[in-house]
Amino acid sequence: MSSEVVRFRPTLRRSVELFRGFRLEQSDPDYFYQLLADDSVRQLSGYTDLDNKIILDVGGGPGYFAEAFRKAGATYFGVDPDVGELAARGGVDGGMVRASGMALPFRDGCVDICYSSNVLEHVVRPELMLSEMARVTRPGGIVFVSFTPWLSPWGGHETAPWHFLGGHYARRRYLRRQGKEPKNSFGTSLFAMSGGRAIGWARRSAQVEIVHLLPRYHPWWAQWVIHVPGAREILSWNVVLVLRRR
Repeated sequence: MSSEVVRFRPTLRRSVELFRGFRLEQSDPDYFYQLLADDSVRQLSGYTDLDNKIILDVGGGPGYFAEAFRKAGATYFGVDPDVGELAARGGVDGGMVRASGMALPFRDGCVDICYSSNVLEHVVRPELMLSEMARVTRPGGIVFVSFTPWLSPWGGHETAPWHFLGGHYARRRYLRRQGKEPKNSFGTSLFAMSGGRAIGWARRSAQVEIVHLLPRYHPWWAQWVIHVPGAREILSWNVVLVLRRR
């Protein structure tokens, strides 16, 4: 793991603000996702300058992150396979491409930063997505990946906390109670991804070196949880890997 200095020092006040915003994800998505996008810019800026950099956002969705990264001076492109997500705010951002994170339609080493927020648990082959993100990043560039591990309190997304009794059970319970399938359906659009699995890939990979591992929403003094196998799956809520392309 790299010993370079990180310029971002998360506080308890930030954590409280994010968790309060998280409670509004369903009722006020504009507020929550704009809050998260702005925070992502501050967090990523702790590892690399964004001004005049080319950034590719894997799973960019309806444009919240596009606005935030462009405001910071970056040239932004995003990919998302879901037309509904791309047009969730009524239109599709001009920098977005419909594509899978497991088969990025970009040449090797073409971006300075490859970023992904809360997507890895939604793909059937997460290691392939990580490898693709590393492939399109130039040598020395940053790969930033965050995701919700399965054993996190929010691992089942809208079916939580019943996912602790099994993903298929949680899915059936949601269908029975709500009369419809959950948006994040276990085995189809949601999978049991773990922090240890992603970290293990990074440690074995010849493509990247680890710059920093951290729980995304925690203050600086609680970041130790990411280094405790088992505990990190439950306590981290959201795992972040900051990687540098070799």
